[in-house]
Amino acid sequence: MVRYVTLPKVLKTSALKRFIWLIMVLWVLDLYIKWLISQHFNYAERLNMLPFFDLILVHNKGAAFSFLASQPGWQRWFFSIIALGISIWLIMWLRRTPKHQTLLGLSLSLVLAGALGNLVDRLVNGYVVDYLLVYYPPYYFPAFNLADSVIFIGVVGLFIDFWQTEKAAKRDSEH
Repeated sequence: MVRYVTLPKVLKTSALKRFIWLIMVLWVLDLYIKWLISQHFNYAERLNMLPFFDLILVHNKGAAFSFLASQPGWQRWFFSIIALGISIWLIMWLRRTPKHQTLLGLSLSLVLAGALGNLVDRLVNGYVVDYLLVYYPPYYFPAFNLADSVIFIGVVGLFIDFWQTEKAAKRDSEH
């Protein structure tokens, strides 16, 4: 008699199912904050919050650090296609990621939520709304938003997950 080993149901559940609520909350929150800032600020208007932090309304037609922002408009569609492709790839990766791989699932979810937030902004407006400005005069970091922040945190989480996985694989191969 042949016996088949099956995984418990909890291990069959994907990280996408586990973190879909987080993706949706961050995506909606990002778009809501961008809408609020756009409704209450004039372009380039700043509101000082702390000695090193302001709220501001700026539009980024480019990518990170305004890369390609001065181009005549093709970059809107270029970055939209890239963001859409990455989002589809992340969804597929999340569907294949087991629920118990918490850090990987969480990190992918953060990157996906941010990518979707900036994608919608770019498709609807033709630019991404940025509103967080961190500085220490005379040094200014480029303005950014919640989507950018969760993408950054997610990428850091991915590096940590990959490093831990590599470390575990090396340790296992030594034994």
